[in-house]
Amino acid sequence: MSARNAPTATRAGRLALGGLLAGALAGCGIAPTDVIDAGVPASGVKAPGQPVSDVQLFFYGQSGLRSATRPTKTPAGPQSALDLLLAGPDHAERMRGLSSVLPKFSGPLTADTTEGRVQITLPSMRALNSAAMNQLVCTVANAQVPGHKPPGQVLVTLMDAQTRVGPMICGGNNAFPVIEPSPTESSPPTQ
Repeated sequence: MSARNAPTATRAGRLALGGLLAGALAGCGIAPTDVIDAGVPASGVKAPGQPVSDVQLFFYGQSGLRSATRPTKTPAGPQSALDLLLAGPDHAERMRGLSSVLPKFSGPLTADTTEGRVQITLPSMRALNSAAMNQLVCTVANAQVPGHKPPGQVLVTLMDAQTRVGPMICGGNNAFPVIEPSPTESSPPTQ
């Protein structure tokens, strides 16, 4: 072999060794498997310029109130988010251990909005506990509310025909009442 042919011979040897290793690794004893159903298919990165169309729903898990993100075709307002919440967790969310504590309501729930505010009207608030209020308040506050305020600044009020609770805000994973200072009596001016 001449010095001129050495690089060609070395390259050919490497290609042959690579082919031999590839053949050996292809038959390494790993058996093929069937498709395993693992929930909702993965979704890709949003195209630039496309609006974000996910909705945050709040359900309970082992460590308290947790958000679950669901893709939607269009941005979800409070009523759409409320309707999805009332339908309960989907299969993938149940597999993550999420559940709802909302009671069965005797009629529809409606979410009316103004800038930075949501009012949820319920048929009755009797069976509504604080955990269920957390789910409702945090879900609608994280929806597309007019005024584009962050969820922690959206004021949510719950009401039925006799009772009004709120305004409340979603602070992390809990609903808190908004505490507004009450007017104080001013002392009369001294002369």
